[in-house]
Amino acid sequence: MQENDSQDFENDDLYEHHRFVASIGQVPLRVDKFLMNFIENATRNKLQQAAKAGNILVNDVAVKQNYKVKPHDVVRVVLSHPPHENLLVGEDIPIDIVFEDDTVIVVNKPAGMVVHPGHGNYSGTLVNALIHHIENLPVNSNERPGLVHRIDKDTSGLLVIAKTEFAMANLSRQFFERTTERFYYALVWGNIEENEGTIEGNIGRSLKNRLQMAVFPDGDFGKPAVTHYKVLERLTYVTLVQCKLKTGRTHQIRAHFKHIGHTLFNDERYGGNEILKGTTFTKYKQFVNNCFNVLPRQALHAKTLGFTHPITGKFLQFDSKIPDDMTACLEKWRSYSEHSKLEE
Repeated sequence: MQENDSQDFENDDLYEHHRFVASIGQVPLRVDKFLMNFIENATRNKLQQAAKAGNILVNDVAVKQNYKVKPHDVVRVVLSHPPHENLLVGEDIPIDIVFEDDTVIVVNKPAGMVVHPGHGNYSGTLVNALIHHIENLPVNSNERPGLVHRIDKDTSGLLVIAKTEFAMANLSRQFFERTTERFYYALVWGNIEENEGTIEGNIGRSLKNRLQMAVFPDGDFGKPAVTHYKVLERLTYVTLVQCKLKTGRTHQIRAHFKHIGHTLFNDERYGGNEILKGTTFTKYKQFVNNCFNVLPRQALHAKTLGFTHPITGKFLQFDSKIPDDMTACLEKWRSYSEHSKLEE
């Protein structure tokens, strides 16, 4: 399958190959020399090339080869291919199946489950569960059985998986031609003034932090991305929005909303786990921290998924309820907003 503008498989995955924590007695030492002391058969040239490519991270930030490692630094080497072979082993893991026939399967993925092995998660993934559940899943161009799209580990919601080669080709074409429908619910920081709108801007891997995606509005990096949104509820210092994806870039909703100043609530990777809006009152801080505890992840749910069945040609649409953790957080904000209005 050739490059697919709407899929999430754009060779921007990074797999953790090595991870080291500098000891308390670590003297300042260039990161390339530091790694040579730990990685067998590593050459300085290869490590320097990895650094130039942004694949050496210290405390989750890409560094140059002359960075001096300090005590307690967490040094990681991440590359674009898995560190181990034969990762795809079936595991008897429960799957929430919304729909299944001989051609496709639609599942409701819980938050916390990784879709496919990588990034230090080599078992317990949705792919491991699918391999156990279904024999002879077709493999896409990135060696991922059944997958034609995906959602992040801490995002909950709906995914469609292809069970045959024909279904994979057909569904991949639908994503490429953008004829599928995907609606997400997201809770974001701040009050979005417009009732609806569109966020546009190329998305690519951040030049400063390789674990983040960034928006490049001038189009000098990344690939085009479009997110349509509609405000569902305004809850004082946060807003519940419905997002419709025209494209499907990695972290698209998370990066786009951070770009417009409305980071997803409790999105740790993008800074949403800090109190970004509100008052300085101690009670407010306690309230927000309670919300974080109730919803210990980014507030994002893939709620609705629609596609044309590869065999019957019928358009199918599936909806999933907002999971309990996100619902509990929303109820807290609704209660807070009501009390705030009464006090005005």
